[in-house]
Amino acid sequence: MKIIVFSDSHSDHFDMEKALRKHHDAKAVIFCGDGNNDITDVHKHHPDKTFYCVKGNCDWCCQFPTVISVTIAGKKFVITHGHVQRVKESLMQLVYLGQHENADIVTFGHTHEQLTVLESNMILVNPGSVGYAGQYSTIEIDENTGSVTVREFPPNKHGTFVVK
Repeated sequence: MKIIVFSDSHSDHFDMEKALRKHHDAKAVIFCGDGNNDITDVHKHHPDKTFYCVKGNCDWCCQFPTVISVTIAGKKFVITHGHVQRVKESLMQLVYLGQHENADIVTFGHTHEQLTVLESNMILVNPGSVGYAGQYSTIEIDENTGSVTVREFPPNKHGTFVVK
């Protein structure tokens, strides 16, 4: 199953639409906040996909939760923006949240910088800023083997990350 992960669109949904056309086989969309109006508009154009959305520090009047815990394709996800966990200072509160929720994968944003790392047996994914830099990530889960492949777009120093 392919999942596309966005964050920090900040009133620019053009690159989200472009990425969704490119990855038309994605079954789900994760949005890590800061652009609730953008993702709401995108959702209207893609009713065939499942959307998981949280609010960020710039989503003042948003009804989305600040954290979601959900199982997708057999993997436990924690989805947040990251400002509450102060991810600009350290990833430790994010890691603690993931551990508390027994997460396999934690997605977050807020820093506007792509990051994919393995920490405490969890994959932490920050797709970067889709609005400011056209950045996003895909997560592919092989439901037969349980392997997870994370790809960053545009490809950068992290490139492709595989956990089996």
